[in-house]
Amino acid sequence: MSGESTSRISPPQPPPPPPPNTAELDAPLHNMGFQIDVLSALEVNGYLRVTESCCQPFKRLHGGVSALIAEALASMGAQVASGFRRVAGVHLSINHHRSAAVGDLVFARGTPVEASKALQVWEVSLWKMNELTVKKEVLLSTSKVVILSNMNVPEIAKNAVSAFRKYAKL
Repeated sequence: MSGESTSRISPPQPPPPPPPNTAELDAPLHNMGFQIDVLSALEVNGYLRVTESCCQPFKRLHGGVSALIAEALASMGAQVASGFRRVAGVHLSINHHRSAAVGDLVFARGTPVEASKALQVWEVSLWKMNELTVKKEVLLSTSKVVILSNMNVPEIAKNAVSAFRKYAKL
């Protein structure tokens, strides 16, 4: 037994906390560990390390979490594209293609398909990433989100608009 290695594999470390801007922009995304990378009128994207707290009992990313990410990214992009008006999701359609497991790194990207003064349509895709090559590897889901984008911002939400202005790439 003296010649055997006694090294053990350490359990994976939890992901680092998301940057402060995610907390300011979308509390539910922040609480899941989602990190916003780009916020603009033409694209919103970010990353999520899949943890048990965002999985269904089979240790796979919960479809509702994918839907939450889709609606959140589309809403953020629509708010920037509308000139920081109040927005509201009115329709979400999502197709789940593959699954992501605990520990996987997921990349989400939303882009506008159509934008008028009153309505915007955004497409959001989630991909499992290959961490060695930092490339999208497996398409997890695709969504279409319809956003009403011509409402006045209520006084209670003026601080939210300030946060979006601070982080948006215009």
